[in-house]
Amino acid sequence: MKAFKVIAIIVAFTLIIAPFALSQSKVITVKGSDTMVILGQRWAEVYMKKNKGIVIQVTGGGSGTGIAALINGTTDLANSSRPIKDKEKSKVEERGSKVIEVPVALDGLSVYVNDANPLKELDMKTLKDIFTGKIKNWSELGWENKTIKLYSRENNSGTYVYFKEVVLENEDFSPFAQNMPGTASVLNAVKKDKYGIGYGGIGYLKGAKSLSISKDKGQPAYPPTVENVVKELYPISRYLYIYLTEDVMARKEIRDYLSWALSKEGQKVAETVGYYPIPDSKIKEIRKSLGL
Repeated sequence: MKAFKVIAIIVAFTLIIAPFALSQSKVITVKGSDTMVILGQRWAEVYMKKNKGIVIQVTGGGSGTGIAALINGTTDLANSSRPIKDKEKSKVEERGSKVIEVPVALDGLSVYVNDANPLKELDMKTLKDIFTGKIKNWSELGWENKTIKLYSRENNSGTYVYFKEVVLENEDFSPFAQNMPGTASVLNAVKKDKYGIGYGGIGYLKGAKSLSISKDKGQPAYPPTVENVVKELYPISRYLYIYLTEDVMARKEIRDYLSWALSKEGQKVAETVGYYPIPDSKIKEIRKSLGL
């Protein structure tokens, strides 16, 4: 009975003290890109271990969701795997604070196929024809007489927008493409489907193959390695961004966190989860523009 009372007292004390402890911490909210969730969570985990008074809350939902939260003022930082649109930027700035763009990592947007698929490379035109539905059967690419199963992202995803603009040249996806709620869902679908093909961030690639891509038929195809992405040889590479407003940037805990993310340590963390560090010369340029 005494033990029960002691436990009850401890639980009650914890319930009282926990909200107080949280209120004494400086909280940074991060919302947006599903592609960047694993990166944002790892950054938060490492940074909070080193900075005990900071709480970083990271959630996904897609780049569009993060930018919408920035517009309505319900997040400090918006993760985005695509550049913010002019109309979105205007909506944020209607609240009276300028938008700041911070490139924080590089990503080779990978084209996933099942391990059983013998294909090793594609050119951009063929990739476009696959996802717009002009090429429908693997036999057209020299493999089995089986329908190509397309796995895509939902339209609030920055990855979806980027792929549509860069690969499909703003044409519509095939109506038979299955829209998945996140990059992990796309990859899992391809892992289970011998005849599937999808796309997503390089950081998620486990248990499937990533195809080499060439800009044009007959040209060399390159895999999405860090060297090929940095040299712009891999044709579907991109920056990953954090967006915030000037008033949020004025907070010391925000500036310190972004400065760390752009440090050698922060960029090394990005590399450990499968993304690519920004070249040092570009980092210096970004830091200078932000006054870090």
